[in-house]
Amino acid sequence: MRFYLLLLLSLSCNYAIAQTGSIKGRVYNSINNEAIPFANIVVDSLGTGTSSDVEGNYKIDNLKAGNYNVVCSFIGFEKTINYEVIVRSHRATILNIAMIEGNTALDEISITASPFNKTEESPVSLKTVSAEEIYRAPGANRDISKVIQVLPGVASTASFRNDIIVRGGAPNENRFYLDGIEVPNINHFATQGSSGGPVGMINVNFIREVDFYSGAFPANRGNAMSSIIDFKQIEGNDEKLTGTFLVGSSDMGLTLDGPTGDKSAFILSVRRSYLQFLFEALKLPFLPTYNDLQYKHVFNIDEKNSLTLIGLGAIDDFKINKSVNDGVDDSTTIERNNYILGNIPTNSQWNYTFGAKWTHYSKNSYQTLVVSRNHLNNEAIKYKDNIESASNLLLDYNSQEIENKFRLESTKRVNGFKWNIGAGYERVKYTNTTFRKIQVNGTVVEKDFDSELGFNKFNLFSQLSKSFLKKRLTLSVAARTDFSDYSNDMDNPLEQLSPTFSASYALTKKLNANFNTAIYHQLPAYTVLGYRDSINVLTNKNNNISYIQSKHLVAGFDYNPNDYSKLTIESFYKLYDNYPFLLNDSISLANLGGDFGVVGNEPANSTSEGRSYGLEVLLQQKLSSSIYGLISYTYVRSEFKDKNNEYSPSAWDNKHLLNITAGKKLKKNWELGLKFRLLGGAPYTPYDIARSSQKDIWDIYGFGILDYDQLNTKRNDVFHSMDLRIDKRWYFTKWSLNTYLDLENIYNFELTGQPYFTVLMDADGNPIEDPNNTDAYLNSTIENTTGTIIPSIGIMLEF
Repeated sequence: MRFYLLLLLSLSCNYAIAQTGSIKGRVYNSINNEAIPFANIVVDSLGTGTSSDVEGNYKIDNLKAGNYNVVCSFIGFEKTINYEVIVRSHRATILNIAMIEGNTALDEISITASPFNKTEESPVSLKTVSAEEIYRAPGANRDISKVIQVLPGVASTASFRNDIIVRGGAPNENRFYLDGIEVPNINHFATQGSSGGPVGMINVNFIREVDFYSGAFPANRGNAMSSIIDFKQIEGNDEKLTGTFLVGSSDMGLTLDGPTGDKSAFILSVRRSYLQFLFEALKLPFLPTYNDLQYKHVFNIDEKNSLTLIGLGAIDDFKINKSVNDGVDDSTTIERNNYILGNIPTNSQWNYTFGAKWTHYSKNSYQTLVVSRNHLNNEAIKYKDNIESASNLLLDYNSQEIENKFRLESTKRVNGFKWNIGAGYERVKYTNTTFRKIQVNGTVVEKDFDSELGFNKFNLFSQLSKSFLKKRLTLSVAARTDFSDYSNDMDNPLEQLSPTFSASYALTKKLNANFNTAIYHQLPAYTVLGYRDSINVLTNKNNNISYIQSKHLVAGFDYNPNDYSKLTIESFYKLYDNYPFLLNDSISLANLGGDFGVVGNEPANSTSEGRSYGLEVLLQQKLSSSIYGLISYTYVRSEFKDKNNEYSPSAWDNKHLLNITAGKKLKKNWELGLKFRLLGGAPYTPYDIARSSQKDIWDIYGFGILDYDQLNTKRNDVFHSMDLRIDKRWYFTKWSLNTYLDLENIYNFELTGQPYFTVLMDADGNPIEDPNNTDAYLNSTIENTTGTIIPSIGIMLEF
């Protein structure tokens, strides 16, 4: 006992006397990387700071450990604010500040840039999230996808998945970038042909900030129709080796960063889950395991050249727990477990992205060369009654997606113009080996094919932006084209021409009117392009599958009363054309992607049309002293034409989205955060009871078949929940400790969704025949409820 008292006393003494740290870095011109001497760098809440030296370097010492907003200004450049920079006591915080050339004289300063990182290219529909906002977000568990779901226009599913549904668009319409290098997937257990999953792969320790575009995409970011999510990562510590060890409720991870020479530094993290042990102990019917690795290495070759390497990879396994009912007596639990065991396959998935970005700075421009490779391997297998034999095989799926990418671009500033121009090339390889028993129009058929597909993709883009009238008016025009040699329907660059026009006008110093109109094109998923029939013909190529088109129109206002507050109102309209229409089920592919498995591996053509429209309101207060908060409301409608060529609600037609987040920093490094979320009821399609009850169909599926003659004619109830998070930090001389408690759905709201269709079983677990129809089983339903209190705890040790 005496030992523990002495230990606590020692920790308390260290905590009391060792709570200061420093911020250091370099201030430079964002276009040519030249140092900016004598720039003013100020810690806003303290009113103290320093100036950069002749080489642009600066350092601010004796800062109490915590979060600070750092303001940098210099005549001839736009003021830059870095929000919530984290200062630690055991290591210096590196903050390199890139400044944008702006006004050239004091008497020309009339309109200042938005403090919320609005850009010339994207004056609307751009939101920036800092790393600290991700760390502390209630209910998010450090997952960026769940943090983004509180932003206007963004919906999610009521389940535990983190699909990103933006302005009524499907989850497959989003694209992701790490430091300008495209990463096809950021989730574990990803849905192939879409982008969602239950757990994020990105380590927040790598993130400096995230730019989220829900419209007005930059021309150098293509092949998207709903959002671009651009992760900007920190650089490794250039002084000494440091690290972070994290233990959470579902996984543990280690992050290391440090110098590898005078001009290079790295960051490396590994993480492994232990969910499989927790789920087995809780007697759940499935056992997931995920592992991931993330890497970044920066080489500052000289003042004009730098090289960045990034890597991201994951290994995921999803097994069924055949012994889940051992020792279980509750009939309802056994029925639910048997239902899940009967329809989910065993799944194994791995993927990686590795890329290199070389940046060369010239007098008034910089050039970027990006080379990368990404590879996805997805396997799934399912046996009837989970008895492994050739006669019981229902599904045997193996697919790979490989992309080798090259992009060259140049960005130049001259006479107030900003000009970006570039080109890209991709070599694609897709393989798919599928054996599957399915039903088509009530008849069971076997799909058995091997597909290997290779083709080339190309893109060209250019964007020109300039401010006029002493920065009151900002205009941006852009053009992009994407084309491919996959087929004659995709090889004409003019067919996929994507023009963009954006404008922003400052009505006052604090109020702006903003506008954007654009056309975007996206290549259908490789699962669609590579589908073959039993005689090895590319079915959808013969069906003249083509690029999907989406036309955007966005208009709104933003009001910035100060550097930390913002009010935006935006209206949007999106018109879709050439969306893949699935021929077996006669529905648009736009309705799919929010569940596990594979999307698009079936016959389709490019005949689906759709639209989404709505209004967004955002009120945000960033942390300036001790309080922060965000309120977002969205009214959104999402509709696609059905097989009768009439508009019907899509699966993402939630109508109403409301998010309220608030937090308070308390004394002694305590922090409290709350989040309330409301999702309007999502549409769903009823089951085809007669077809689902057929013996031959139930025996191969183990779940109900939807009646697409009643596509999305039913709706779930409104979903809402509240999350609570409490953080506490301790700072010591050589290390720091952060602990948190995160409670999701604290008032235990349960949403009753569409019941699961099932068939009645006898005492031995065999389906019971319908006495009135010898070709069918007696059917029943299982209650489908979502929502329970989910506690999460975490301990993060930084050294």
